[in-house]
Amino acid sequence: MSFYEIREMPRPDDDIIAQYTDIAQCYSASCVFADVQGRAGVMHSSIKPIFPCTLVGPALTVKLSPGDLQDPLKALEIGRSGDVIVVDANGETEISVVGGLMGGLAKNRGIGGMIVDGAGRDIDELRDIGWPIFTRAVTARGTHTMFSGRKEDLSLNVPIVCGGVQVNSGDMIVADEIGITVVPQGRLAPVLKLAKEQAEREAATREWVKQGKTIEDLLREFGRI
Repeated sequence: MSFYEIREMPRPDDDIIAQYTDIAQCYSASCVFADVQGRAGVMHSSIKPIFPCTLVGPALTVKLSPGDLQDPLKALEIGRSGDVIVVDANGETEISVVGGLMGGLAKNRGIGGMIVDGAGRDIDELRDIGWPIFTRAVTARGTHTMFSGRKEDLSLNVPIVCGGVQVNSGDMIVADEIGITVVPQGRLAPVLKLAKEQAEREAATREWVKQGKTIEDLLREFGRI
C-alpha cells in the first residue's frame, strides 16, 4: 500500500529569507539561532555536511516510506531557488537517497542543498560541484528511483521529523559545519531580531577578546560571555 501527497509550501517572504541569509554569515550561525531559541530546534549531531558550508533557506520537506526508500527526485519538480530539501529517510544509514546526479540537477534549479536523516553518496562529485548535503552516513549502496515505475511512496511539504526535530514546510533552516537549527515559520520574525542582536553582541565581544580583555572586563561591558 502506498501513500503519495503533495502540499503547497507556505513560503516565507523573500525579505525574511534574505535577512536570515545575511545574518547567517556570522561565525557559528547554527549556534546563534539555537541559542536565541533556548537551545531548541537543533538536529541530532550525527547529521553532518560532506564539506564545510553554510546552508540557509526555507524547508521543502520530504517524507519517505520506512523500509522501502526511493530517491526524492520529485522534490526537484516543485522546489524553487534557495529552497533546502529536508528528507525524513527514517535514519536509514545503509541506503543512499541522494547522489551526484541529483545534486547536479538540483543545483541547476537553484535549490540550495539537502538535509537527510539517512544516507547519501557520490560525495566527491557533490563536493566538486559545490552542492551541499548533510547526512547521517555515506554509503555506496543506492536506492531505486521514482522513474523505475515501481512505486511512488513519498510525500512533499508535509510535517516530518528529521534529526529528532519536527520540521514543517516553510520553516527556516540554518545549517553549517557545526550543526543544523530549525526555526519554526510562526517565529521567524522574533527569532530573526534576537539572532541579529546575538550575532552583533558576539562580534563586539570577539573584538574585545582580540584586545586582550579579561573575563571581568567582558562581564562589566556585556553582562555575560
